[in-house]
Amino acid sequence: MNDSWQCAQSLSAEQRLEVLNLLNRTEAALGREAMDEGRRRIVVHGWLAEDWLKYRDGVLEKYALLTLSKYATIEMCGGGFDPELLEQVLKKHPVVDWWTRDSHDKCDGEVIRTLQLLRLKLPVPVVEVPEGAVLRNFESGRDEMTWLAQNNAAFADHPEQGEWLPADLNERTREPWFDPSGFLLLEIDGQLAASCWTKVHELHPDRFGEIYVISVDPKFQGRNLGRVMVTQGLASLRRKGVNDAVLFVDESNIGARKLYESLGFRVEREDKLYRFTRS
Repeated sequence: MNDSWQCAQSLSAEQRLEVLNLLNRTEAALGREAMDEGRRRIVVHGWLAEDWLKYRDGVLEKYALLTLSKYATIEMCGGGFDPELLEQVLKKHPVVDWWTRDSHDKCDGEVIRTLQLLRLKLPVPVVEVPEGAVLRNFESGRDEMTWLAQNNAAFADHPEQGEWLPADLNERTREPWFDPSGFLLLEIDGQLAASCWTKVHELHPDRFGEIYVISVDPKFQGRNLGRVMVTQGLASLRRKGVNDAVLFVDESNIGARKLYESLGFRVEREDKLYRFTRS
């Protein structure tokens, strides 16, 4: 017998383990992440969110996590779409944004955003830092507020990366995967001009690298610093024995896409955000 979707405002310890096991099994089956990193971290740390669970014969079969900002935003484990769940969620929220990841499920909502996952074989030619500039590693306890100001200025109009708080940065720098040697800062005339934060997916069978966050302060744009920092970040990954690198870019960001394509990045998949409104 199939049970219907259940909504929980928090997960019990047993439910968290069930969800994490489901995420891990799904990732093993798909060969990619089962859910956005930020939402997975909510489960790992037991933070409050709106959790949706569906059991079959007492075993957790499906899971979705919903967060609230301007609109309710939801993603299912595996990145698919479920019309039954949508019907239930729309009873609680008048507008629902639904992320699909590399999904072929039929979805009739309005596409409001597309993220492209790009992949590149390493190595690539490295662009040297400008004369007089200083390239160094991020230092905890010294660089937090300066980096947040630079990053938030660069992403002022970005829905996820433009409003980072100290807590957001601190949480990530305490994650097991954090390595300051892969977090590069570029200073020009004593100011933080650009940065490139990389990540190595050590537990993935292919052990690939990722350009996690890259940004150039608006005051320093137009100086080819984006290319400098991307190639320096890729060189950092290569020195750690990484053969492949990935990054996410908004399809609408034409300038960034042209830069990445010129370096050899190619589209591996597209993730789409659909909007649904209660009728």
